[in-house]
Formats: sequence, structure tokens, C-alpha cells
Amino acid sequence: MRGYIRATTFAFLAVLLFCPAAPSAQQPSQLPSPKEGDYVSHDFHFKSGETLPELRIHYATFGTPVRDANGRVANAVLLLHGTTGSGGQFLAPQFGGVLFGRGQLLDVTRYYIILPDNIGHGKSSKPSDGMHAHFPQYDYDDMVASQHELLEKGLGVNHLRLILGTSMGCMHSWVWGESYPDFMDALMPLACQPVQIAGRNRIWRKMVIDGIREDPDWNNGEYTAQPRTALKIGAEMFYMTAGSAAQMQKDFPTREATDAATADYVKRFIAGHDANDLFYALNASRNYDPSSQLEKIIAPVMFVNSADDFINPPELGIAEREIKRVKNGRFVLLPISEETHGHGTHTWAAVWQQYLKELLEASQH
Repeated sequence: MRGYIRATTFAFLAVLLFCPAAPSAQQPSQLPSPKEGDYVSHDFHFKSGETLPELRIHYATFGTPVRDANGRVANAVLLLHGTTGSGGQFLAPQFGGVLFGRGQLLDVTRYYIILPDNIGHGKSSKPSDGMHAHFPQYDYDDMVASQHELLEKGLGVNHLRLILGTSMGCMHSWVWGESYPDFMDALMPLACQPVQIAGRNRIWRKMVIDGIREDPDWNNGEYTAQPRTALKIGAEMFYMTAGSAAQMQKDFPTREATDAATADYVKRFIAGHDANDLFYALNASRNYDPSSQLEKIIAPVMFVNSADDFINPPELGIAEREIKRVKNGRFVLLPISEETHGHGTHTWAAVWQQYLKELLEASQH
């Protein structure tokens, strides 16, 4: 597959997936402006057997790649976003403001930070661009393959110092570790499980998928106006599953306050989402299951979940069980506190940055 890059000026608002209580995020003021571009892969082949003549992957970067004596890039960091999000989520003050500044753990004057919008998300190729329900049925393997091609052919990056992924990006981290085990020095998956999506996690996703498919206005994806009932269901499910029960109870202690906050979130969600894009993004997880190949991962792994995560509840015991199969793996369960935010804790770097520091120190060469 051949490709090319179109470079432009980077300017967008961060989209915070699974962090609904947070204010709209702006680029932290102390950071330089990142560089924005589009990599276009020609004749991209999907696992489904479908192809696209041109697959556009949008990205932003901070910093400059540095190569070692052998020509290997030594300072590249790949940050992978969550479902319906974009690379812009990492510009949030609670993430980029904590990690990207001078002297901070992912100081952009030292590291080459890469923020892709993955297939079906942000400014990358997606159903709402015009193909609607005729867009290829991409999955997580396709998304990781496109990330790898962006790095090697688009940006000339042949090695990564770190892959850090949140939610969907967390799941992509496991796929990366198995598919390209020598490509990275370290992995930090945040807020997921390294097994197929089943149980309650599958139920809420299927509820949203079915809600879209069964909406009278769906019209097999060829709607002329957004199916609002389906998007309302999606919004309410995202809002419920993403937050912390303790924080929600504290912030909305009455029925009236809860209903008002929910209505506001639903309004903003509907305004910012397309039903086809949402359907595809959730359906992309349908065959995710890295559990059979965890032994292939050789890079040090710092795997972090939070105890108030509705989507990945600690009582399942999955993380503790599966991390034992990872050669250099460690699992950390963050206890519930005033600083955790349910599933969205993945974007609040102050809560877990000490473990990132330990991972970077342990994986130095």
C-alpha cells in the first residue's frame, strides 16, 4: 500500500470520550502548536475483504524524531484515543497539561508525540464522509494496521518509545503488543480488558447498536436527518457507563439536577455525533480478543484500571488473571477516590502518572 501526506496547521478542540463531566478541553496554553497532517493509504485492504481506494488517517505531532546510531527512532510516543474520540482528547488540560510541558513525563521538547485520529474517527476517513453504511466494516486489527502504516510510511517512524492507549486505545495497545512485539519499548493500556468484549460491556454496546439499527429513521444508514431516538439512547448509555457513581451522586444529588445534567449531555452528544459513525465505532470491537496471544508481548506493560469503572469493574478479576501471562506485565487497580472519574479516569493523568514514570524508568535502554 502506497501513501502520501498532506500537512496543514493543527487547530481543533479536544474531544473527551468517556469523560462527560469534564468541561470542553482546550490546548494547554503553555504548549507549542502541534503540526497537523493527513496520511493517505492507497488501496487499503480491510480484514472483511473490502478495500478503499484512499484511506485518510489524520494526525497531529509534537516535537521532532530523534534517531540512535543505528537509525532507529528513539523518542516517538504513540497516543491512542477512545471510541468516538480523536487525538485531540489528549490536548485536554488534565492530560496534556499534566504530561506535555517542559520537565513533565512526556515533555514535547524531548519526545516526538504522535496523535492519530483512527479509522472512523475525527478527521480520518469515516462513514459520514459520504459512503454511509457502505463504508468498509473496519475492526480493531484494521485500525492498528493503519496506525502502523502511518508510522512507517507516513512519518518514517520505525520504533516507538511508548504506546499509551485509553479505552479503545487501551485495547489497541494489546493488539499492537501482539502484532508488532519488537516495535515498542513499553506499553501502557488504560481502562480496558485484554479479553473479548462480553457480559455487561457487550450488552451496553449492543443496546446502542440495536437502537441505531432499529430506529424508524435509520433507513439502512441512508437517513437524511440524524435518527435522534437512536442517538439519544447512545448518549444516555455513554453518560451512564462513562462516569463515576460517587462523583455523579456528589455532583447531582437531586432528581432535578440529574435530569438537567443528562438532558444537557444528550443535547451536546447528539449535536456532535453521526449515527453511522457511532454504529461503526462500536461495532469495530465485535471480534476483539487478544487473550490467546498475550504471551507474544515482550515489551514491559503497565496496565491500569480504576475501581469505579462501570465498563471494566474490578470484581471480574480478569485483569489480575490475564496479566500473569504477560512476561513483563504489571497491573495496577486505582482505588476509588476524589480524584478518580470512573471509566474516564484514563484521561486524568495526575491520578496515574506515577505509574507512567515507573514504566519509562523500567524500560530505559
